[in-house]
Amino acid sequence: MANLGHMREPGDLFDLTGKVACITGASSGLGRRATLTLAAAGARVVAVARSADPLDSLCKEIGASAARVVADVGDRANLAQTAQDISTPFGAPDILVHAAGINTREPADDVTPEGWDQTLALNLSAPFFLSQAFVPAMRAKGWGRIVNFASLQATRAFPAGIAYGTTKAGIVQMTRAMAEAWSRDGITANAIGPGFFPTKLTATVFEDDARSARNAAQTCVGRNGTMGDIDGPILFLCSDASTYVTGQLLMVDGGFTAK
Repeated sequence: MANLGHMREPGDLFDLTGKVACITGASSGLGRRATLTLAAAGARVVAVARSADPLDSLCKEIGASAARVVADVGDRANLAQTAQDISTPFGAPDILVHAAGINTREPADDVTPEGWDQTLALNLSAPFFLSQAFVPAMRAKGWGRIVNFASLQATRAFPAGIAYGTTKAGIVQMTRAMAEAWSRDGITANAIGPGFFPTKLTATVFEDDARSARNAAQTCVGRNGTMGDIDGPILFLCSDASTYVTGQLLMVDGGFTAK
């Protein structure tokens, strides 16, 4: 019989006590939920977004283990300062969750250079360069977690989604490349692909009852996502539970892409 004396308690695998997590796009939606989830697991959290008031409310809800940074992570010219501000409250983060994103919903014939550049800067460039800034500190500790946000549009083409979908497909390949570059140093990189969750980004979908019902019917479980559905996947990919998982895309979509 195998000796199980060395095995950790299951709860320990998900314990983030002593870890620092940075979450972008934390002012609302899945980014806000991820912040609450990681804080509940014991992490000290740094919430990043462009709007101060919702961040202040979030930090008040969490308490002393939360801090906020008001910044536009898509502004590459100020990225070094943003990284410094993120490291100030609790030290350099061990965990990065890149939830900030934008969908301009411009039809292909109407895509503007400004909309295209803005989408790529926030959805694709920011996760890479912010991660790159913190890799040296993670490498020195021999432990790090990077979680990028992909989308159904990483593999499916939606109307008026060409810029957004391009960035989300790019996120999947970038995640693989991050894993290849950094996982030997103890830094895992994975992506979550949410289905339809009720967030600001999907407000137009949920405001259309018929469309929302069609999306629910497309899933294997028969419903759209609720905020609680993201908790387990986020915690898994940010903890020791996923030590041997890297370079992967985890679709959290109720089986939407399985049909």
